[in-house]
Amino acid sequence: MVTLGMQGKKDYQEKLFNNFQLSDRVPETNFYRRLKGVLDLRFLYMLTRPYYGESGQKSIDPVVFFKLCLVGYPENIISDRKLIDHCSMRLDILYFIGYDIDEELPWHSTISRTRQLYPESVFEEVFTKVLAMCVDAGMVSGHTQAIDSAPVKANASMDTLELKVPEDELDEHLRKVRALSSMDKGEPHRKSKGDRSDKGQRTISANKNELDTIKGRNRKWARTRTKGREPGTRWPSIPVTRPIIALRTPMRASA
Repeated sequence: MVTLGMQGKKDYQEKLFNNFQLSDRVPETNFYRRLKGVLDLRFLYMLTRPYYGESGQKSIDPVVFFKLCLVGYPENIISDRKLIDHCSMRLDILYFIGYDIDEELPWHSTISRTRQLYPESVFEEVFTKVLAMCVDAGMVSGHTQAIDSAPVKANASMDTLELKVPEDELDEHLRKVRALSSMDKGEPHRKSKGDRSDKGQRTISANKNELDTIKGRNRKWARTRTKGREPGTRWPSIPVTRPIIALRTPMRASA
């Protein structure tokens, strides 16, 4: 037999009955205990009442549901299953949502279905009122602002960007649209003029050799842009002349 002397040894045997209070185990400075004393969510009963029927099984308490949603944010938990498991092991959270250690928490599927029951406007109103309560209680300070962002790589080529500037102001553009649609009863916006061009200006011609030269220049430019290009480098955008196939047909003068 080994003598332990003054060395202590803890033996654990689970009790069948015990006298235990959560309020005695949660410190006064605990965050969730302070939050429990600040939040008055009784307005949720009237706010969510139109979304329940008159018969059937009792639902989860809406106050408990929204408190669980609030817990998920500071604890960084987005899974309802993990949220319920996490809350069942935290005495301060159990005290915050109003459950004792021997009470079974709601099923995770109940949390998911209840979240789908309420519209977005309900969550926005709860967020606004909860934030106002925390500000009034001095739990929120306004000297620091945090902004969260996620950089997303764009699937676009910088060489294809084009600057687009409207030719006319908005009022001028709308006036032209009304004139073309015959909405204006007065004078037309622009009257047609007589054609003062000569016969040479009204005739556009291009032979086969000229068209082949333009096509060859375009192909050469396309090969030059891709040949020997370093990854991540940018080439300046150079306008490419597009071939225009025209017939030797005189253009009619506008009336």
